[in-house]
Amino acid sequence: MTQKLSKTLVMKFGGTSVGSAEAMAQAVQIVKDAHAEWERVVVVTSAISGATNALLDSAARAVNGDLQAVLANEQWLISNHEKLADALISDPARREQVKQEIAQLVGSFGALCRAIGVLGEASPRAMDAVASLGERLSVRLLAAACESQGVPAKFVESTKLVVTNANFQNAHPDFGATTFATRSILNPLLEAGVVPIVTGFIGATPEGVVTTLGRGGSDYSAAILGAVLPADDVWIWTDVDGVMTADPRMVPAARTLLEISYGEVAELAYYGAKVLHPKTVRPVVEAGIGLRICNTFNPSHPGTRLVANGKNGKAARGEQVIKAVTAIHRQRLVTIEGRGMLGVPGVAARTFAAVASTGTSVPLITQASSEQSICFAVPSEAVDAVLAALEKVFATELADNDIDRVWATEDVAIITVVGTGTRNTPGVAGQIFSKLGDVNVNVLAIAHGSSDVSVSMVIESIDAEKSVRALHELIV
Repeated sequence: MTQKLSKTLVMKFGGTSVGSAEAMAQAVQIVKDAHAEWERVVVVTSAISGATNALLDSAARAVNGDLQAVLANEQWLISNHEKLADALISDPARREQVKQEIAQLVGSFGALCRAIGVLGEASPRAMDAVASLGERLSVRLLAAACESQGVPAKFVESTKLVVTNANFQNAHPDFGATTFATRSILNPLLEAGVVPIVTGFIGATPEGVVTTLGRGGSDYSAAILGAVLPADDVWIWTDVDGVMTADPRMVPAARTLLEISYGEVAELAYYGAKVLHPKTVRPVVEAGIGLRICNTFNPSHPGTRLVANGKNGKAARGEQVIKAVTAIHRQRLVTIEGRGMLGVPGVAARTFAAVASTGTSVPLITQASSEQSICFAVPSEAVDAVLAALEKVFATELADNDIDRVWATEDVAIITVVGTGTRNTPGVAGQIFSKLGDVNVNVLAIAHGSSDVSVSMVIESIDAEKSVRALHELIV
């Protein structure tokens, strides 16, 4: 018998990894194998595929009085979760218990949606209560399915573990309080050889009000728990073999990277690669623990291992300078321009305070060296609110013609080239822009990541796919 590693492993399974009977059975086998090898295993699970969308769609429709859609989604949730219970839970009494819990949770969801319908509005707090139901359903199924395969497991709702502020729909954890709560609840289970199956994506305020960490936040949940336990490794199980050099739908020749630095993967996650939630990296880096991205449907593949950032901003001998190319679509470039901005302090501060007041994140900023314009990107759906806020803040300057205009382009795309040492390796920028020139792509704006691992370019939306394909040729 193989001796167990006296270490702690946190594993997270995404929605597609638990979204069907076959997928969840594969996840259970992975948990069983890990439990045989590691002394302490914690599992974090997402909602099953489609559940969170169904929940949020129901709440949105309830606001408009469409309760038929709520009823249809209630039936979908019960049907899909009961199918999984029938397929994966062998003990009839345990299976019936899980089905009753599913019915109760779906019933509370329906009642909440009907209350939203009466009010005609859904607060962020109410939306978090609705959105949390998907993970609360899946965690019960996965725990019972593990038990059926002989794995001692217990579901734990992370509302008891992850303590957050009250910034509903994008809550921030209190790491001190979360450390105390997590260790108090999970360590006794782990010491007893039990595998805690924990809800991803959700937390709670100190008063116990449910919050969520933002869409895709189950990755973040795993990183938080890994950091506070602390774990030795965090494995993110998804439906691809790891971090790829590009989106394979755009670039058929894209391949899996066996190794990538924390800085590189953070840039990729921020600039559109969906394999990892952007917030996941920080707690892992700060805790000094390992992170690996694996494929539930190809568990023998080594996946992608994250490693520490390089020391000097240069690629090591033999290491790829450019490792990946990614794209964000549906962005708009907003520009503030005018001769009256020259040398006037505080313009940038007022600009981004106005943008922040709309709750909009800015992925890219560039400024003319003459200080006569500031240009930055925002998501297309936020542009009207951003322009209105800027026009209000600079109303006096616009009236006095110190600022000529505040305006936005049509939709653009941000293409980002990621790799260690893109700034300090001679000739890289020239290669990038030569490649774009070869395919007749005009660059509207440029920004270089302060992390030294990325160069971002704004281009016309229509040119995104051919730009990614052309730049991917630089990866050797």
